[in-house]
Amino acid sequence: MTPAIEITTPDDPRVDDFRQLTDQRYRRELEGDEFLIAEGPLSIDRLLDSSLAPRALLCSPKRLQRHGDMIEEFSGRGGQCFVAAPSVLETVVGFDLHRGMVASARRPRTPTLDSVLAQARTIALVEGINDPENLGAIARSARALFVDALVLDPTCTDPFTRRNVRVSMGEVLHLPITRVTDWTHLPARCAEAGFELWALTPDATADDLWTLDQPPRIGLAVGAEGPGLSDALRRAATRQVKIPIADDVDSLNVGHAAAIAFAAIARR
Repeated sequence: MTPAIEITTPDDPRVDDFRQLTDQRYRRELEGDEFLIAEGPLSIDRLLDSSLAPRALLCSPKRLQRHGDMIEEFSGRGGQCFVAAPSVLETVVGFDLHRGMVASARRPRTPTLDSVLAQARTIALVEGINDPENLGAIARSARALFVDALVLDPTCTDPFTRRNVRVSMGEVLHLPITRVTDWTHLPARCAEAGFELWALTPDATADDLWTLDQPPRIGLAVGAEGPGLSDALRRAATRQVKIPIADDVDSLNVGHAAAIAFAAIARR
């Protein structure tokens, strides 16, 4: 029998992990560096494929019936499982959770930059991206296209918010991610580790990405929508690289551009 405890009132403290999921300030204070949220069966399945320790799972009766095996596995790995009527579920999380299933787990340990540089062949340097839709898409593409790790600057959004996990389809949970506070010296540290740093830009004078031979180790730098990469990072790059696009189109969404660039680099 599926081990799930029924929650009958929204104020039950056993489901406190899932309160006010759309309130970003509240969620930052609640989750801190302790735990994260995975929403929907696909993300939870990827959570269970990771090494992260489950905390709690909350689902509707329909999802309990449909995903009993997944819920049993979650419980078997030490997580508490709860089931609640849709009205109770909606009151707890703060919106109509049409995926009907949400889980919490301990956050992964953050690797050091030194360990990332020592083990990776391809890394993505992510600067100034605070939109979880874009960062989640970048993480999903990175996992699919053989990027070994993400290196975030201090201004990037938290990669383990609920939306980032959902947009990445849970793949962000399988990707080494580190955040570097000393961003100014990062290019030099990458160079010392044997990485060529390529700055992705729509600038017409940049090198055509399709025409380049890939060096043994690459750090691909991508910037936020609008401002793009900082001048300092662009100047520090070994190359400025572009994706050839139609002359009358200004640029690509950063998530799409990163995926194309990852695929081009993965040709080797």
